[in-house]
Amino acid sequence: MNTIGENVLKILSTIPQGVQVVAAAKTRNAQEILQTINSGITLIGENYLQESREVIQEIGDKATWHFIGHIQKNKVKYIVPLFDMIETVDSVELAEMIDRHAQKHGKVMPVLIEVNSAEEPQKAGVMPGDVMALVEKISSFRNIQVQGLMTMGPFLEDPEGLRPFFRITKALFEELKEATIENTKIQHLSMGMSDSYLIAIEEGATLVRIGTSIFGERIYP
Repeated sequence: MNTIGENVLKILSTIPQGVQVVAAAKTRNAQEILQTINSGITLIGENYLQESREVIQEIGDKATWHFIGHIQKNKVKYIVPLFDMIETVDSVELAEMIDRHAQKHGKVMPVLIEVNSAEEPQKAGVMPGDVMALVEKISSFRNIQVQGLMTMGPFLEDPEGLRPFFRITKALFEELKEATIENTKIQHLSMGMSDSYLIAIEEGATLVRIGTSIFGERIYP
């Protein structure tokens, strides 16, 4: 069984220039995350506020912290000061709350718009046809900056089946870049996980969120 450090080095050897790895550290402790950082991955993605508070307090600015989970609106005031980017914005209401709390902390919060690329009714994310209108509305907020898009895609046994959904999101990403909407900086396209990150990179991802291939299978409490 490989160590975390060995896993990181193996993954980084497959990552082309211009693509960054976000280590998806859900349920992982500070020691495991520090092994990841020391091996060369310094972008850390967290899904849950309570878990992330503890590890961020211990690790601090040795890493750049991305919030990659679903956001409960009552947690926004705690998430904003802790994180360097929020990847899961999918409504004007949520963006307005982030903007308000970012203003209180004197920061401009970089965000990605979460796209429900498969248009699954049970999932979070904005529908592809609504992305442009959402970004245009959010662009008026001064303490939030849209920097790109994120998608999950559906859960499929064969990750090759995710290509159409990555392509939909990539096309939206290019459309946003060309639109040059005020107060946006469209540069990040977050797609792909442990089983699909190589496919996502082929389809244009600039950020890939990898957990299991770094840390091993998740052990549930």
